[in-house]
Amino acid sequence: MTRIIFSFILCFFFSSVFSQVKFISSGHIEYEKRMNQYSFYDKEDEESVWIQEQKKIFPKMVTDIYSLDFTENKTVFKLAKENTDTKYVWGRKPSETDVNIHDIRNNQVSIQRDVFEQTYLLKDSMQNYQWKITNETRIIAGFECRKAVTKICDSVYIVAFYTDEIAVSSGPESFGGLPGMILGLAVPRLQITWFATKVELKEPSEATLNPKQKGKNTTWQAYTKDLNKAMKDWGKYGAKVLWTSLL
Repeated sequence: MTRIIFSFILCFFFSSVFSQVKFISSGHIEYEKRMNQYSFYDKEDEESVWIQEQKKIFPKMVTDIYSLDFTENKTVFKLAKENTDTKYVWGRKPSETDVNIHDIRNNQVSIQRDVFEQTYLLKDSMQNYQWKITNETRIIAGFECRKAVTKICDSVYIVAFYTDEIAVSSGPESFGGLPGMILGLAVPRLQITWFATKVELKEPSEATLNPKQKGKNTTWQAYTKDLNKAMKDWGKYGAKVLWTSLL
């Protein structure tokens, strides 16, 4: 009898513990993106008259708000609030029509992205990022997040903080592939960050999850080839534009 009672208590204890563990699979996230516009200037050219004039016109830091609506099978990332601020260096102002759709179930992305005068519609498999997960943690928007690192273009390091409390493998821009949602993202070399400021537990509407897209159909390979060709004579500035276009 004692053994039966003990087993009953043990089962009740574990049931209570697991009932308190809630994994979020749908909702709405807002991210604050901060970018240092001066990071695109080459150090050796910073003293030039032209760049000094640019610094008088344009602020060093610019901020924008993005949103990510998600279910367990799909996420949609886009600019959340129109920014009427004109204090952007040429080519740095975010496009209101850019939208990134991640089909998690089929590991596919559909990305509408404006790059200067061209609108692309990139449809391909999700990028296969080689993440290294660390033991470092931090709290973002009320969630405990674990740090992971990867790199793009062979040498540009990406730092992410993800939470497994949101059981959806996605994040800002085209990033994902971690065991949870990315709530913090940084590209130190470009001095750009995205950090979640708010997480709302609400089911996205069908219209929100299925925005219309348009543009020149392309793949990751063709898109990268196009950009490399267009920016081959742009020097270090062109390389930085390429990196941002591949995020």
